[in-house]
Amino acid sequence: MFAIAKVITLLFIFHLLILPLTLADGTETQTNLHFYFHDQPGGSNPTAIRVAAASVTSTSPTGFGATVMMDDPLTAGPDVSSALVGRAQGLYALASRDEGGHLLMAMNLVFMDQENNGSTLAVLGRNNVFDPIREMPVIGGSGKFRYARGYIHAKTYTFDQTTGNAVVEYNVTVFHQGQGSA
Repeated sequence: MFAIAKVITLLFIFHLLILPLTLADGTETQTNLHFYFHDQPGGSNPTAIRVAAASVTSTSPTGFGATVMMDDPLTAGPDVSSALVGRAQGLYALASRDEGGHLLMAMNLVFMDQENNGSTLAVLGRNNVFDPIREMPVIGGSGKFRYARGYIHAKTYTFDQTTGNAVVEYNVTVFHQGQGSA
């Protein structure tokens, strides 16, 4: 019991002493971003491809277990030919046995626009695609967005039931350390 108390005390001291030193290099900044996410699993040039499925996926009414790898464009406007802002690279998986449209999202938003070039945001959380507006957590970042934390409000702009292609409007609010360069 004494050893556990010692470990907890050491972790607490580490948190109080080391964490402020790590974050002392600047002030916290809030950044708001707006762009469109283009997920295209259908067509001749897909940006999202199923890479895994469970033994029950083909008989599941929700597609439970299907896992999709993506490299989706992020654009300034809803048209895929509008200015490229970056790419959403990662995966999503159908994560509910009983309710359709519940995804586990694990992705990096990799920015290529002039202002944020080379910076990233890490997203990990649930995406209930049938909700009119859903919220996903931003859990980290790099470059300009070092130490990022925040959220994304996602709203489906268009969805084609035949191809599965979707355009989703993203409004992102992140807090991050200073105005560091990428």
